[in-house]
Amino acid sequence: MADHLEASVTLPSDPASVSAARAYVVDTLAEWGLPAGTDVSDTIRLIVSELATNAVQHTFGQSPTFTVAMALDRDERLRVGVTDSHPRFPKRLPAAVQQDNGRGMVIVRCLAGECGGRLRVRPTREGGKTVLIELPWTLPAEPVPAVGRQD
Repeated sequence: MADHLEASVTLPSDPASVSAARAYVVDTLAEWGLPAGTDVSDTIRLIVSELATNAVQHTFGQSPTFTVAMALDRDERLRVGVTDSHPRFPKRLPAAVQQDNGRGMVIVRCLAGECGGRLRVRPTREGGKTVLIELPWTLPAEPVPAVGRQD
């Protein structure tokens, strides 16, 4: 594999774009050798779902699009970031037990940590932000059978 791979997609800030972001990431990971349906792939899909949802819901119409960017360095480190043009950084909200939201960034931080990675938030030159996870690149030891295939 190459020393450095990159991929990105820019999507409209619309709820329908969240599933497109998930599919894009899973497809790209599969192209890079991490099949869909593995624990790591599923974890990254969930993280991207949370970050894309935040980019749609918490930019208050001030970010017409968001970008999902991925980079794989030397088959060692995977970075996945979601960038929007809203200047406000995510905040940890007090989440009451009965609330349906407010836990996304806590979930993302925990999932990244469980995979040996970390979460970062960086400002962009244009005044927005990128919420980024960095994870060690780990391929499954054994091939994963294709889902839905019957021979």
